[in-house]
Amino acid sequence: MDAPSVIRTKRDRGELTDAQIDWVIDAYTRGEVADEQMSALAMAILLNGMNLREISRWTDAMIRSGVRMDFSALGVPTSDKHSTGGVGDKITLPLAPLVAACGAAVPQLSGRGLGHTGGTLDKLESIPGWRALLSNDEMMDVLRGSGAVICAAGDGLAPADKKLYALRDVTGTVEAIPLIASSIMSKKIAEGTGALVLDVKVGSGAFMKNLPDAQELARTMVGLGKAAGVNTVALLTDMSTPLGLTAGNALEVRESVEVLAGGGPADVVELTLALAREMLAAAGVHGKDPADALRDGSAMDHWRRMISAQGGDVDAPLPVAREQHVVTASSSGVLTGLDAYAVGVCAWRLGAGRARKEDPVQAGAGVEIHAKPGETVTAGQPLLTLHTDTPERYDYAMEALAGGITISPEGTAFTPKPIVLDRIA
Repeated sequence: MDAPSVIRTKRDRGELTDAQIDWVIDAYTRGEVADEQMSALAMAILLNGMNLREISRWTDAMIRSGVRMDFSALGVPTSDKHSTGGVGDKITLPLAPLVAACGAAVPQLSGRGLGHTGGTLDKLESIPGWRALLSNDEMMDVLRGSGAVICAAGDGLAPADKKLYALRDVTGTVEAIPLIASSIMSKKIAEGTGALVLDVKVGSGAFMKNLPDAQELARTMVGLGKAAGVNTVALLTDMSTPLGLTAGNALEVRESVEVLAGGGPADVVELTLALAREMLAAAGVHGKDPADALRDGSAMDHWRRMISAQGGDVDAPLPVAREQHVVTASSSGVLTGLDAYAVGVCAWRLGAGRARKEDPVQAGAGVEIHAKPGETVTAGQPLLTLHTDTPERYDYAMEALAGGITISPEGTAFTPKPIVLDRIA
């Protein structure tokens, strides 16, 4: 078998055979298929698509390129969540210990932020001493002690995906739904969880800008999960406005702790509870109500144990940026728009995110939100506070907000979007 013949098959709108898929993934992982050849195949897939059989086999081949984890020794059901990424999306932080407090184990392998979307590991690394890199034995120890672990995926987990993901990022093929779905699901299936809930974001701050595309991606991923024996369900959730009142690493950790303490913004609490209930149901755990676990402090107890087990000092002060700048309302009226993408890019430019994987991030940088769409504001009222250690970034960050804040005349009717837009199972 050879790469040009595989490329021509997909270029000419043909179906790749199981043998072709197995060969090309294995050969690319070993370096026998060159980057330029895989780039050509990825572009052909972007333009001509794949059917579910092809996507399923492609996903399976990427799983088989590495190890598959096994948590059966824990003796309790496992459940995990994956978000396709958004602005202010700190849900994993309160969600993992919350689900653990209700009786399911949560092995959460997470990633870092790139561009305007934040990364769970970057957020947690703002906690002094916290470690993202754990061995498999350490991961099991944390799970046994606290019921949940949030850490980085090891190099042995779907290495074909790691290599292909980096290639897609620089060849204009990130948007291919078959490759998005197989990338996400190969890692999640290889992770070894028994149940999986997908949070597919929809809107300006999300990768999927419209509902039909998000529904197609969700259906594809749910199908892949079920075909691999993982009980999988997807919630499609709104990302036209940032989640909660913060976007930035330490800022989001602080807000997550507020949720675990029984407070926090209503939208963050609502989505955390919705996903927790889905994760527990998918794992077959029907005991404690997640809302009770927030009220009685048991979720907070699991959070403290989980963070401490990974070296984090749960009582240490979180980093605070050296400089702040307040953005005020330009007029009085009803705030009818706060664009998630604009806020995300602003936080990124302040230092909360990175343009390249090797870039450092500022733990204290980000955006604090003082008013959400639907609220009445007055001219000069603070809308946002921008946080950074490098005030020379302010002008560049402010440019990102141009057109992202909409204030309509007083009395303008505003109907908020529901947080959960659809459910696919």
